[in-house]
Amino acid sequence: MIMDLDSVRGIDRRQLLGWSGLAAAGVVAAGTRLGHADPAPTGPGAPFSPEQPGDGRIPPDPRPGGAYDRYIAKLAAEDKFSGVVLLSHRGRTVLSRSYGMADKENGIRNHEGVAVNLGSAVKPFVAVAILQLAQRGKVKLSDTVGTYLEGFAKEIAEQVRIHHMLTETTGLTAPELDLQRIFHSREEVHEFYQQYARQATLEGVPGAAADRTSVGLDIAAQILEAVTGTTYWDYVHEHVFGRCGMTGSAFYTRPQWRTDEHIAHSYMLQADGSRVDAVRNLDKGSPSPYQPGKNNGRNFIDPVGDGGFATAPDLARFAHGLRDGTVLDRPYADVFTAAKRPNWRDKPGQEPDNSPGFRTYGPTAHIVNGQWVIGRGGVNAGSSASWNIYPYTGWVGVVLSNYDGLPMQDILEQERQAIVGRR
Repeated sequence: MIMDLDSVRGIDRRQLLGWSGLAAAGVVAAGTRLGHADPAPTGPGAPFSPEQPGDGRIPPDPRPGGAYDRYIAKLAAEDKFSGVVLLSHRGRTVLSRSYGMADKENGIRNHEGVAVNLGSAVKPFVAVAILQLAQRGKVKLSDTVGTYLEGFAKEIAEQVRIHHMLTETTGLTAPELDLQRIFHSREEVHEFYQQYARQATLEGVPGAAADRTSVGLDIAAQILEAVTGTTYWDYVHEHVFGRCGMTGSAFYTRPQWRTDEHIAHSYMLQADGSRVDAVRNLDKGSPSPYQPGKNNGRNFIDPVGDGGFATAPDLARFAHGLRDGTVLDRPYADVFTAAKRPNWRDKPGQEPDNSPGFRTYGPTAHIVNGQWVIGRGGVNAGSSASWNIYPYTGWVGVVLSNYDGLPMQDILEQERQAIVGRR
């Protein structure tokens, strides 16, 4: 959750810089005029899928100086990209580039130790947390809302199941949020979302259609809290980020966002082509077509559905932790990433993908050139994020930008071409 709070558990900056003692490893590029190479995160050396490990050779396109590197450098030179891209193969960094400024006012450059707002790319962590409880026998995916929570309408309590929440097919909708509201305490945020979730109404058949709001994930987070006796923020911080060594990832507060040099400021594209600092200009909105109905006069971020910050190496660490059983037992990791249904794009303003897409428990799965690509993206005012796992060959691709309005689909197409070839 990202909240307008004055106090919330944060990350020790010494931990952020120390990477928990992990040593740099892998192939790292020399710096270039437009961007610079960053030190590589380490990770287990085995491929994601022991059944289809690939031959281990690195093709030229994802290497430093290759087609993907040149493409990102061109975007950055045209001021169409600011942030970090990272390509990792079997736990070793092949390419890490950083461009632009994390904080233009204070002259702080982007680098791979800078955390960027994830938007919806944080949503899968809710599912990971719930599946951790499931593998311990604390919850069942078939359980309904009413099994754990009170105060919901009867039809919601009896019909909406955890499975529907994790596939974002609850059939629920919720009232428009007050975009002018600024929260001043952690307790205030918690109380607000407890009440907000209970204003949800059932408008569709659970399991039959894509959700139009994130209220189902809000409810899933509340179920986690009811079962564990701790907050969603603290649980994910300890049991997901902590297990994977994601020391630069957290649910930061707005005061931290304004003052911490390791958190990238988000720069919103305005109608006249200029960009404004979303953190320092709360009176400004984003005209981004990816945020219909949002950010009209404020930079609003949904605490569960859109909140959270991460660094590029941390997202690679998560991918490796998913592979090696660190974050979920292997059978439950398979449950997490398995295709559940076609990923219908029936939300306003969204275009259909160019390849078959499927909904999982959090990520989206695509078949590209005969192999799975599993990942999640997110867009908020002034930020864009994407992480992709290529399980057959052990590749991970991360794109984190403190710009919105990116040609993200083109960037991801270039990433996929570099790793799996042209379709």
